[in-house]
Amino acid sequence: MKKWLVLSLLLASSGAWAQTGGGSNSDAERLRISTERSRLEAAQTLEEAACYRRFWVNNCLNEIKARSQEALADLRRQEILLNDEERKTKAAEQLQKIEDKSSPEILQQEAERRAQAVKDFENRMALDRQKAADRDALQAVEQARSDAAAARIRGNQDKTTGRAARQNLEVEERRKYNERVEQAKERQARNAREKASQTKPSAQPLPVPQ
Repeated sequence: MKKWLVLSLLLASSGAWAQTGGGSNSDAERLRISTERSRLEAAQTLEEAACYRRFWVNNCLNEIKARSQEALADLRRQEILLNDEERKTKAAEQLQKIEDKSSPEILQQEAERRAQAVKDFENRMALDRQKAADRDALQAVEQARSDAAAARIRGNQDKTTGRAARQNLEVEERRKYNERVEQAKERQARNAREKASQTKPSAQPLPVPQ
């Protein structure tokens, strides 16, 4: 009889929890339902063990099974109600989120955020273009400096080459001048010899013998 009383108390307590809600927190409610189910199953096991000491075992087991199923069905009903509440709550929260996102303030904030994002992107692009232009200008300056240095080097080389050419030309002119001087001296000497040979006195004829 005590065991039957235990089962009856369990049934009563589960019904009381179902009527009062047991608590507002769904996690706590699920824990309560799980605890009640474990208690009912444990009580059913005890009652069934007691039935085997009775004469009408099957009747005892069937009665216990019916009571247990009724209690478990009540817990299942509470669980279904809890699931429905959670679905409704989540749906309401989702709807509220959609409404919040669709509010003029949120839409204005989103528009401002997108406009700011576009502005930031344009600023980054402008900065990148400026950096690229600065790099190109710096490269142009460096190239101009390099070209000027190369031109100076070529100019110095040209000056050196020009001086060497002039020096070679002067040496050649000096050589030619010396040759002309020597040739002139040779001509003068030859002419002098020719004149000397032309002005040499002729031999006197021998006296006629008497």
